[in-house]
Amino acid sequence: RPLHAGAAPGSHPAGIPLPLNIKVIPMSDAIDAKIESLGDWRGARLTRIRQLIKSAVPEVIEEVKWRKATNPLGVPTWSHAGLICTGESYKDKIKLTFARGSLLSDPDGLFNASLTGVRRAIDIGEADEINEAALADLVRQAAAINAAGARS
Repeated sequence: RPLHAGAAPGSHPAGIPLPLNIKVIPMSDAIDAKIESLGDWRGARLTRIRQLIKSAVPEVIEEVKWRKATNPLGVPTWSHAGLICTGESYKDKIKLTFARGSLLSDPDGLFNASLTGVRRAIDIGEADEINEAALADLVRQAAAINAAGARS
């Protein structure tokens, strides 16, 4: 279970005592750190995408997952009654992967990667424009499908 803000210092949100050397940091701070580490157009683009997601689904939960030695700051994720999407950064793009993207209506054709299976992704390069209204609609659809308990 992820550690969230709001827990008493030195404790897990579920009330489980933590060792003194474990620091509980808000997940939004962890995403801030990831964005800041990018330091270029990818950070600015991910910041804007994050704003769009939070505006589209104000009750969205932000977390950082899949930390590993090669990516110690992990991958930003956004959830509402289940995973909505992840925001991965690569040298040449930001990749937004929607966990249940195949269930979403995409009349504007934002999905341009991972077009088989259940997931769908949007690869966004430095020069690419973002159709903000269409992206917000995909986020709202994903949250609604999760809330309805839809199964793929």
